[in-house]
Amino acid sequence: MALRKRQVVRGTLMRGTHHLATPEQYASARPALQPVLSKGMKALGERAKGLDLDAVLPVAHELLRERPRTFTELRAALVERFPEVHERTLGFAVRMHLPLLMVPTDSPWSFPQDAAFTLADEWLGESVGEGADPSTLVLGYLGAFGPATVADVQAFTGLGAMKAVLKAMELEELEDYRGRQLFDLPGAPRPDPGVPAPPRLLPEFDSLMLAHKDRTRLLADEHRGQVVTKNLRVRATFLWEGMVSGTWAIEGKKTPKLELSPFEKLPKRAHKELAAEGESLLSFLASAGA
Repeated sequence: MALRKRQVVRGTLMRGTHHLATPEQYASARPALQPVLSKGMKALGERAKGLDLDAVLPVAHELLRERPRTFTELRAALVERFPEVHERTLGFAVRMHLPLLMVPTDSPWSFPQDAAFTLADEWLGESVGEGADPSTLVLGYLGAFGPATVADVQAFTGLGAMKAVLKAMELEELEDYRGRQLFDLPGAPRPDPGVPAPPRLLPEFDSLMLAHKDRTRLLADEHRGQVVTKNLRVRATFLWEGMVSGTWAIEGKKTPKLELSPFEKLPKRAHKELAAEGESLLSFLASAGA
């Protein structure tokens, strides 16, 4: 409902992937991330041969201004105008350089597999500018994942030279047990280390897994290969006492069951608490019609 009321939007942000955000967050973060998104074009290599962004982007902008289009439709229309350029390259270039938002539908999760996209300016009714002020992005990051080092912020956003940005903001400065400088929101809650951390089931590609340069605060190095695959997929994981302690998956369709695969033997108390968390997830999925 919030998506259809345009109180929440979904578009390309960090790491060139789709994220949910408020319109205000998207409008400020999207232009700040443009250097990172533009840099992503390097991954295309030879497939980018013949691509002229100055020619392609105005045509794509006009096509999307006419009406929302799926990328299948958009790529087909662009290939007619630019037959010498790789079809997938055309679509990728548009997604990395034009602020676009997905158009929600009545599908169970609001978006079908081949969703239509529209210009962010059109959907929001205001211009998504070209300013590169990352302060709102930093505030949102620290609100979710602080305290954090400069390297952590840079790893999450993909932006460089962030120390000057952090220093210019009115943030609280701290030190960790290794003497590293940390930044956080003024007055942000920081529980005592003795406060119990509840068990949690994290989905695939959860941002918590990608939020810090030093992931050992959450994931032991010896288990990293069991979480991040060779093709860079991030598996669904579960937390026990604040650390990633295993992976999980839902097996079966007619009678789905949740299977948790711990990295190491867990205490009996963990079995009980993780089972309760798993039951909660299965109830949520059942209520959503999954």
